[in-house]
Amino acid sequence: MSLKAVLFDLDGTLLPMDQDVFVKTYFGAISKKLAHRDYDPKELVSVIWQGTGEMIKNDGTNTNETVFWNTFKSIYGENYIKDLPYFDKFYEENFDDIKSVCSLNPKSAETVYALKDKGLRVILATNPIFPKIATEKRIAWAGLSPKDFELFTTYENICCSKPNLKYYEEILKRTGLKADECLMVGNDVGDDMVAEKLGMKVFLLTDCLINKDNVDITKYPNGSFDSLMSYINSL
Repeated sequence: MSLKAVLFDLDGTLLPMDQDVFVKTYFGAISKKLAHRDYDPKELVSVIWQGTGEMIKNDGTNTNETVFWNTFKSIYGENYIKDLPYFDKFYEENFDDIKSVCSLNPKSAETVYALKDKGLRVILATNPIFPKIATEKRIAWAGLSPKDFELFTTYENICCSKPNLKYYEEILKRTGLKADECLMVGNDVGDDMVAEKLGMKVFLLTDCLINKDNVDITKYPNGSFDSLMSYINSL
């Protein structure tokens, strides 16, 4: 088998969710947490969206974390620094409340463990727009542990985001893998299947499919976790 590593997306892939519901619940929770610091909820949500947009456009000059908080600084000024502990507390104390809008699919962990038993390297290629603590918690919601992955990307440890090919190139650089040795598994046609342009194999998990541009998905291997395992076994 020429395949050496499988890269997994998290949200909507290993962690089943309706992304729109998740985002709405997340914004509601963080706005409520910061209300006592005099943040207008609508403005705060708008600024978080702006920061996220800047992370998506990040060209690799700074970490996504720096890019995000620079956006905050440009709107709220230096005073935002005094509120950073409250954002940290939100992820520590309240982020787990959002778990209720996600699902648990036992196939996620079963598949990861089965691939590792095959001797394959497993990497979590989740879009790095959340801090490490939020990513670790979402991994746990999926029934897995951060230790199950050789690498997982967060806004602290990488300088680009999906669908930028630099994101996937950075993973290859850090792991010493070649594109044709990897399989990218995800549920978002735009963000995940783009890895094919680098020469990676791709598999579109359709349980929580995101296909904003209505692309013909029959051109990609696709289906459930069982279909994924059948595909890998055929390689």
